[in-house]
Amino acid sequence: MATLLLIRHARSTANAGGVLAGRTPGVSLDEHGQAQADALADRLAAVPLTAVVSSPLERCLETAQRALSGSSITPVIDERLTECGYGDWTGRELKTLADEPLWGVVQHHPSAAAFPGDGGESLREMQTRAVAAVRDWNQRLGDRAVYAMFSHGDVIKSVLADALGLHLDQFQRIVVSPASVSVITYTPARPFVHRMNDTAGDLSIFQPPAEEGDAESNNTPGSSAVPSSDAVVGGPTS
Repeated sequence: MATLLLIRHARSTANAGGVLAGRTPGVSLDEHGQAQADALADRLAAVPLTAVVSSPLERCLETAQRALSGSSITPVIDERLTECGYGDWTGRELKTLADEPLWGVVQHHPSAAAFPGDGGESLREMQTRAVAAVRDWNQRLGDRAVYAMFSHGDVIKSVLADALGLHLDQFQRIVVSPASVSVITYTPARPFVHRMNDTAGDLSIFQPPAEEGDAESNNTPGSSAVPSSDAVVGGPTS
């Protein structure tokens, strides 16, 4: 029953400038983004993270490092969490991309969208590698893990769509803001999405499940927030 905190990097200089950064090296957080990442540190301090995994790009690593200030955890880089390969679109202003014929496909039929040029990939390929990374880390860390992944907007949206059972064509309905936290618990039956695009909520309820036989397992907040097999009939009771 691993619980994953999906965290989008804080606002970057490219975000502020309306530029599609893609995998461009050297894109860092702007001043506002640094403040967002610093604020994450207070929220994550209450979560006993088992591990932290990150995209290799600077804006994610900078966010992770600031958010983990005071923690002994070192982020592990997983290339599968990197930004989508936007190919020829990389480095261009979003307002100019809206005039491209592919823009409509990306917005309305993203499962068919493949970005042209060197390094371009399809959104379906992006989702496949990202979901594979999540499943791999779930298995690697075990059922009691509560861990974080720092990644990018489209990557996180694709993982959330998978967890919600949505076709990739619906993933543009999901909003993932800079420095937001989305939370998924993976059970043998199905994933449960607890939070989406949360920018200020209390994260302290996300604790490892109590060990089997623990006398306090039924009274510890967050220790059994999600049943192992199905949702509570009628919805959660707390």
